Amino acid sequence: MSRQKPAPETRGVTVELLATVDLGPEIEGMAGRELRMRLVTIEPGGVFGPVHSHKGRPGAVYVLQGTITDHRNGIAKDYGPGLGWPEDRNTTHWLENRGTVSAMEISVDIVKDA
Repeated sequence: MSRQKPAPETRGVTVELLATVDLGPEIEGMAGRELRMRLVTIEPGGVFGPVHSHKGRPGAVYVLQGTITDHRNGIAKDYGPGLGWPEDRNTTHWLENRGTVSAMEISVDIVKDA
């Protein structure tokens, strides 16, 4: 039986907002939501935690550099450059960089307006 590693708090993470689109005027029924694109950098040994859900905040991630380990459902999976993953209402996870170089990802999601 696999025992899931507890997710530490966020450390060694930098998030840069690249762009947003107010979806209200673009798509009927999407008032109060925006499409957001961010550049996330996770330093070696860094963690994007704690465990968080994407319920109401669907998205997709694309890895640009380094390797990001995604922890979900008791399984750790590594993603390197050119790979990505979806984040839907069933996604509950946390991320870490176990490598020796900074990991960089593009994260695009739909969020409630700030």
